[in-house]
Amino acid sequence: MKKYIKPALMILAAAVIILQFFRGTPPEVRANNPGDLFANEMVDAEVATLIRNACYDCHSMETKYPWYTYVTPLSWWVFDHVEHGREELNFSEWAGMSIKRKNHKLEEISEETLEGEMPLESYTPLHPEAQLTDEQRQLISDWALSMMTSEE
Repeated sequence: MKKYIKPALMILAAAVIILQFFRGTPPEVRANNPGDLFANEMVDAEVATLIRNACYDCHSMETKYPWYTYVTPLSWWVFDHVEHGREELNFSEWAGMSIKRKNHKLEEISEETLEGEMPLESYTPLHPEAQLTDEQRQLISDWALSMMTSEE
């Protein structure tokens, strides 16, 4: 059994090295987002900080990619999460959403935050600033519900 460990480790190392040539392309990042939530709405500073820390990496065009997100196969997983997150809700495109869609997303923000579904459990271990207390979850939920408006 011992004689197989070294060759197996060498094959695994070679595979990891080869995979680095196929890491994929990260979703676009933009610093200037005129349609962004915070460019178009007055949001309490504490709530804004919580949303930036817990939501913006996956739900805006302002994603910050740490070094480990460029290591394959982790890069595939992270890039897919960001793309999916932006499809569900992109705070950088807030101004272009209809009131009906905004209200629906605000309701989802409230529910998923209170239920602990967001931010994802897989995100918070490497992003401790995104770990929310029950009070912070309630604060985000209250903010989201207060932002809902009547349809025009």
